[in-house]
Amino acid sequence: MPDPIDRSGLRPRFWQTVPMGRLSKPEWEALCDGCGKCCLNKLEDEDTSEVALTRVACRLLDNETCLCAQYPVRHRFVPECIVLTPKTIKDNMYWLPQTCAYRLVAEGRDLYPWHPLLTGDANSPHDAGVTMRGQTLSEVSVGDDEWEDHIIEEPT
Repeated sequence: MPDPIDRSGLRPRFWQTVPMGRLSKPEWEALCDGCGKCCLNKLEDEDTSEVALTRVACRLLDNETCLCAQYPVRHRFVPECIVLTPKTIKDNMYWLPQTCAYRLVAEGRDLYPWHPLLTGDANSPHDAGVTMRGQTLSEVSVGDDEWEDHIIEEPT
């Protein structure tokens, strides 16, 4: 049975009608599709600023759920984890995945049809094949100098 999305307290199609700065915390959090791509370690070319994804993930990413295993307290374990907010989104869009709802909404675009807010099913991104489920390696097991060996194309 599909995992239903809790829509209580969410305004209908809020991502289309409410400016990002006015989203409630539950609405902001509901934008996350659970793909796990933002938790992948990235390599940035110093000359071109191009960002490459690797399958090497933050030590807190659960490889099966694609969610942070310690989300509420993640900064205790990973102090450098970036907190996306309506105020910080513009400065961080360059490294966000192309399919990221935060990026899409900030760019004035709509969500992909597989997004849980549209399907009502938290598994729909996994079913659509756009998540990192079962594809990551923990940064604990891969040295920094090996990340380049694990560059991937973003699943879209």
